[in-house]
Amino acid sequence: MAKRVLVVEDNELNLKLFCDLLRAHQFEAEPVRDGREAVARARDFDPQLVVMDIQMPHITGLEIIQHMKRDPTLRAIPIMAVTAYAGRDDEERIRAAGANAYVSKPIGLVRFMEEVRALMPAESPAPAPAPAPAAPETGTEEAPQPKGPGLLF
Repeated sequence: MAKRVLVVEDNELNLKLFCDLLRAHQFEAEPVRDGREAVARARDFDPQLVVMDIQMPHITGLEIIQHMKRDPTLRAIPIMAVTAYAGRDDEERIRAAGANAYVSKPIGLVRFMEEVRALMPAESPAPAPAPAPAAPETGTEEAPQPKGPGLLF
């Protein structure tokens, strides 16, 4: 199952770039152009990560982050702030609002994906296979039974 990322970005080119890049790396990306829709879309889409632009019209990314962190159903979702604000005070302010990561624009594609992967919750491991039943005690040794193929992660 593809991991879901909500991308909140008002700049159409950035939104397309982020979503296309995520999809190329096997993520399910849900674009949100208007920040006023972000919280409701997050509830509906149930993402494992939110990529959040900070400077948007109508409502700032900081306000959206604060709303999400106050919402019991959304507060655990990691948020990666992507912004043109590049000062040290800006990063502190954005992290204080609840962002888990801060990336300033322009951002390289490799760095973007590294940050996304670092914030993605780890997949829960598959259950361990049940142990093979013990061989009956017949007085003769049986050849060891081959085990089924293991799952690779």
